[in-house]
Amino acid sequence: MAASRLNNVVAGLAAGHPVFASFAAPDPVSAVEFSTTDYDGLIFETEHKPWDVGGLRDSFQYLLNRRQIHAAEGLAPAVTPLVRIPANGGEKAQWHAKQVLDLGAYGVVWPHITTVDEARNAVAACRYPSLPGSSRYEPAGLRGDSPGAAARYWGISNAEYYARSDVWPLDPDGEILVALMIEDQRGIENLPDILDQVPGIGLVLVGEGDMSQELGVPRQYEHPRVLECKRRILDVCGERGVAVGHPHVTADNVKQVLDDGYRFLMSAPVRSYPGLDLGRALTGRVPGREGAR
Repeated sequence: MAASRLNNVVAGLAAGHPVFASFAAPDPVSAVEFSTTDYDGLIFETEHKPWDVGGLRDSFQYLLNRRQIHAAEGLAPAVTPLVRIPANGGEKAQWHAKQVLDLGAYGVVWPHITTVDEARNAVAACRYPSLPGSSRYEPAGLRGDSPGAAARYWGISNAEYYARSDVWPLDPDGEILVALMIEDQRGIENLPDILDQVPGIGLVLVGEGDMSQELGVPRQYEHPRVLECKRRILDVCGERGVAVGHPHVTADNVKQVLDDGYRFLMSAPVRSYPGLDLGRALTGRVPGREGAR
């Protein structure tokens, strides 16, 4: 195994620990806000936010917290940057994965994966090519070669980057995480074949928002039909030792999420304004009622 992990998310999953992460817009302000948190990883969201490569590059830099890195006596950012790309699995947008990895991302989240072929493409797009017969050849790599910026961000040489930039757990020393989102019935039905036939999948993330839409109960995450689908994903992945992520963890449900077996927990930070709230209460100024008579 690698002497010192650069990817804190992979380090946690490999050790069997729960991993904590969140979503953020790809902009420096969000990156700075998250840079001093205790999250293990941060997924920069470009599926439902603009595809902004310049913004992603800047966000990666602003996510670095030199004091935390120095205190840990390592190279790795305290909060590991991952990216959810905009393209659905069926679009096979290899260039999105290539660009975020070339910037230095430690992993790619692929939305709407539904088939073995789409899953194989997702893993292959995150790997460099090799000759048939090479160790761990399949899925055959498709990523183009331009490691300079990523190696600089990781703080290692190009040669070291090549040695460490394969996908985990296919390569036990790999630092790249491939996460697949399963968001519909077709994806659930094909999930056993996906995991049995495609090595290199490090995480399955439940897309309960789109899943609930398809079931006709939008955003009703505790609806019995939604819970049944999530249970099926947990069971399939649990039988194969693949970690499952929950995208909507709160203080109210976190114990249940852990008890259910999720190992990648995504929660959103909550902003509070105690001075404003108490001031309004003391003065009787209730929002939305100014001027109402």
